[in-house]
Amino acid sequence: MEKPTLPNSTLILIFGILSIVTCCCYGILGLIFGIVALVLARKAKEIYLAEPEMYKGYNNVKTGRILAIIGIILSALYLIVNIVFIAIYGWDGLQEMSEEWMRVYENQ
Repeated sequence: MEKPTLPNSTLILIFGILSIVTCCCYGILGLIFGIVALVLARKAKEIYLAEPEMYKGYNNVKTGRILAIIGIILSALYLIVNIVFIAIYGWDGLQEMSEEWMRVYENQ
């Protein structure tokens, strides 16, 4: 009989990847995906450690957990940078800076 896959192991891996990919969305989406992946990974790890010979797919959980941690760190840093920029320049200043960057890149 084949071993069943650990519950949510693929989902944890996908959320870990998404936490890194979406870290540049003002840091918020990356934090959400990363935290959800960590919570699911903790539950899956508890299930696996209770009966390790019964399940397969623990490598996905470990990889997804590591990716989620990286995604949370990157998202938190990006969010902090955005908060600092907003505190220094304000929303209007950021819009003016982005418009200036667009003009510079359009002329190249």
